[in-house]
Amino acid sequence: MERFLKVLIVDDSEDDALLLVRELRKGGLRCEFERVESAVGLKSSLNRQLWDLVVTDHNMPAFGSSEALKITKAMQPETPVIVVSGAISDDVAVDSMKSGAQDYIMKDNLARLVPVVERELRESEQRSAHRAVERKAAYLANHDVLTDLINREQFKVHLGHALESAFEQGVEHALIYVDLDQFKIINDTCGHVAGDELLKQIGNVVKVILGEKDYISRMGGDEFGILLLDCTLNEATAMAGRIHEAIKQHRFLWDGQEFRVSSCIGLVQINRASSTIEELLASADMACYAAKDKGRSYIQIYDLNDQDLTQRRDQMHWASRIRQALDRDEFVLYKQAIVGLSESASHCEFLVRMKDGERIVPPGLFIPAAERFNLMTLIDRWVVNHAFAYVKRCVSKGTSLPGGLYFINLSGSSLNDETFFDFVRERKDFYGIPPHSICFEITETTAISNIETVSVFIAEIRDLGFLFALDDFGVGMSSFAYLKAIPIDVLKIDGGFVRNIVNDAMDLAIVSACNSIAHSAGLKTVAEFVEDQAIVECLRKLGVDYAQGYGIEKPRPLDD
Repeated sequence: MERFLKVLIVDDSEDDALLLVRELRKGGLRCEFERVESAVGLKSSLNRQLWDLVVTDHNMPAFGSSEALKITKAMQPETPVIVVSGAISDDVAVDSMKSGAQDYIMKDNLARLVPVVERELRESEQRSAHRAVERKAAYLANHDVLTDLINREQFKVHLGHALESAFEQGVEHALIYVDLDQFKIINDTCGHVAGDELLKQIGNVVKVILGEKDYISRMGGDEFGILLLDCTLNEATAMAGRIHEAIKQHRFLWDGQEFRVSSCIGLVQINRASSTIEELLASADMACYAAKDKGRSYIQIYDLNDQDLTQRRDQMHWASRIRQALDRDEFVLYKQAIVGLSESASHCEFLVRMKDGERIVPPGLFIPAAERFNLMTLIDRWVVNHAFAYVKRCVSKGTSLPGGLYFINLSGSSLNDETFFDFVRERKDFYGIPPHSICFEITETTAISNIETVSVFIAEIRDLGFLFALDDFGVGMSSFAYLKAIPIDVLKIDGGFVRNIVNDAMDLAIVSACNSIAHSAGLKTVAEFVEDQAIVECLRKLGVDYAQGYGIEKPRPLDD
């Protein structure tokens, strides 16, 4: 099959050039060729177009193959070069190959020309294909496949350069985080293909607004990062407003439906006071989520003195620390006694703590972060697993509480987790513990907020033989009616009422009412926050079954 070839011939003899072309055409290679015979002519031709092949004579007046090679490799490094000569020594030929020539051919043996050219064409195509793959791989390494925007890692590179210029030259820049408000609705309603198309369109909407030197990246999910270079805070705020309005005005059409999209935006200034890349990204993320907390469709400028942002920053720190503690098994169980006031049986409640070196971190520091960042189910699973293991050891050693219960707190997120019940059942079977010795508990507010799901979960847990308690009861007196709907075994009276029953008649009446109604429903009662003997005696007179609090026993390690 004929091949079409663009050949540049460097030769001072027109006849020799025609011989070369004739030989190529005889071999089935159709040629477009040009002949030059000087360095100036060679440079001009190389500048004018890209050649498939350069064939150069070795010896020409004041111009030889070594110079032709040097010029060609400098201007078109990928173009193959073949040296042709009437006479050439082996040393010169080797030097030519070292300098970049693909081959050399003697003029009295032009039969080698076509095979050599065909070989070089094949190898050139392979090299081109390989370079194309490399270029694509390099592009994909730095770009998001879906939106064709730069990816998070490449964005961080540019952010690092901006940070350097802020430190060294005092230039101000700005970092913007954009989070789409309605993305999940569109994704769930219309499918992931629609969600992907929305992300592409939003990326283009924002890109049109930005300056040539600015950068936009898809940071993951439905979040975009924008780096505004050489930009004051006022200019960045105005740009954030333009971005926010452009997204708001965008109409997303899918299957005949029109969707409106809004966004939350976090903005951070980059200057000499800025710290690290990760800190900047975390600050922008915090500002963006603070905007969400304020009702969505909002722009939040990061301010170190903002109390909401400070709280979120602390919670993000604890969220990171929680994940680390889960990976490293750095949680620890404590227990607190629950003693009988009218009967001899005693129980205990498992309480979770976190180890931080030699320090034990109380739950009040990390539980709010776990709840906010959806980590409570992971903590609950850790607690259940380790609590069951402890009960198993106690049963095996004969040191378990005689007739007593082990209380385990559960979060609302675990009750809403469809796999959590299966996890509890699997752990029960794995450890072979007596389920009637375990009493799970949830707060009254958790139960009432999702009573149908909670009731089903409790019923299934009790079918396995476990018991269930309602914690912090009495916060809302209207919740008495829910006792008929929620299948529980124990009622724990909120400690906020218990701690003042000796001196507050209203609290005394509330505790008395909770206890009476619980007993009417056939439930056992536990009073929390029992801090002294006077409260104990008052509870005993009311007929409360059990007491728990610092006046009974402070929480202590399991093996203490």
